[in-house]
Amino acid sequence: MSFHTLITGASTGIGKHLAEYFAGTGDNLVLVARSKEKLDVLAEELHRSCGVDVHVCCQDLSESGAASRVFEFCEKRGLCIDKLVNCAGFSIAGDFRHMSEEEFVQMAMVNTVALTTLIRLFLSGMLVRRRGAVVNIASLAGFQGVPGMAGYSATKAFVLNLTEALYIELQGTGIRIFAVCPGFIDNDQFYIRAGHDRRRISVPVSGTGVVLRAVRKGLEGSQMLVLPTLFDHLLVFTQRFLPGKIAGILAGLFAGARTRGSGK
Repeated sequence: MSFHTLITGASTGIGKHLAEYFAGTGDNLVLVARSKEKLDVLAEELHRSCGVDVHVCCQDLSESGAASRVFEFCEKRGLCIDKLVNCAGFSIAGDFRHMSEEEFVQMAMVNTVALTTLIRLFLSGMLVRRRGAVVNIASLAGFQGVPGMAGYSATKAFVLNLTEALYIELQGTGIRIFAVCPGFIDNDQFYIRAGHDRRRISVPVSGTGVVLRAVRKGLEGSQMLVLPTLFDHLLVFTQRFLPGKIAGILAGLFAGARTRGSGK
């Protein structure tokens, strides 16, 4: 049986670097994203340089039924997914009242609905085989509501809570599940799509390498939540001792995302 690692959001940013990392370890891949052209180029590069089997599944996970179509793609080709890496996700910066319904629904679909559906569909096979791993790329924003990123931080809180619950439910099944919770990562396309001026961010912006190391740490260990840097640990730890309102105000100042419509 040939096992594959499925990565969503694989055409750019963290997802692309994760695809390169897993290919480098010898994993066969299923790459999922909206841009078929980018996926095809990446798939050819990884197959040529690493000698792994790479399949491209072009889907927009903001669309209803897209996650199910990804599952059907794998089923029809007999691709056995033993690692599911949920990396697809995006943010919309600015005060919540200025976010359109379409923007919010698309973000919720990608960040929560598609992620949950993919886990539910692929988990059944992992449970039968009693082996597998689910890696959810979450965010520090999931620990605290962030003014200017209200919808995004809410969706990432959903991912954290889902991961924590499934971590307990899957004990003794042979399935590993954990969430990686980075702070701000150097990914210009993420900020451009969000309408987020990264020059206003007042905390360190890390390279994608910290996420790759956190994923490796998560796969090799037993943690439920993996914080990539010491600074991430300090922020989460300090948050515990601050009143909720103060923590929220500080989170908004650090993020510098309240730029759309509010001018703040």
